[in-house]
Amino acid sequence: MRVTFVLYIVLLTMASACNLQPKEEKLKIYGRSEVSDAGDTIYHKIADYKFVDQDSAWVTPETFEGKVYVADFFFTSCPTICPIMKTQMLRVYEKYEANPEVMILSHSIDPKHDTVAVLKEFAERLGVKSDKWHFITGEKDDIFKLGQTSYMVAATEDGSEPGGYVHSGAFILVDKERRIRGFYDGTVAEQVDKLMTDIDKLLKEYEK
Repeated sequence: MRVTFVLYIVLLTMASACNLQPKEEKLKIYGRSEVSDAGDTIYHKIADYKFVDQDSAWVTPETFEGKVYVADFFFTSCPTICPIMKTQMLRVYEKYEANPEVMILSHSIDPKHDTVAVLKEFAERLGVKSDKWHFITGEKDDIFKLGQTSYMVAATEDGSEPGGYVHSGAFILVDKERRIRGFYDGTVAEQVDKLMTDIDKLLKEYEK
């Protein structure tokens, strides 16, 4: 009788301990949201776009269908934060290079200089594959607008800044529904560590 009671207490304790384990929270969804007439929550999403990448291929939201991706804004002749950002983004690339669910999208904010050929050479110097990491260019105003209204980051010309442009150093995590799930300082290694941890969390969300 005593053995049965002790066993009961042990099982009860184990069950309580399991219940006390904190549940892993889902990543936040950024941006404004609204409730539809049907009662569904409609979240902010990355708008439609169509740009060309380093392989002269069109890149649209369909390119990332069924994927999560990390986006940033840069220009190849940037003398300030961009080299640091690309070093940090390479860490993300290397970790997820073999994972088909994760991609990277870098928007050039200097289309006059950053032609397809320049972006191609830039990607080759980094040693990255174009089907994994797209470097895109297009109409400058379209890229600026996409950054400000969709990705919620700054990107603009400024003659007083080194290189003639000012832009955010953020890495933006986007989910498979084109929703923003995180912002990270792409010049800080610890922030990029957090980004990679959050990518893993986001991928787990899609496993359930």
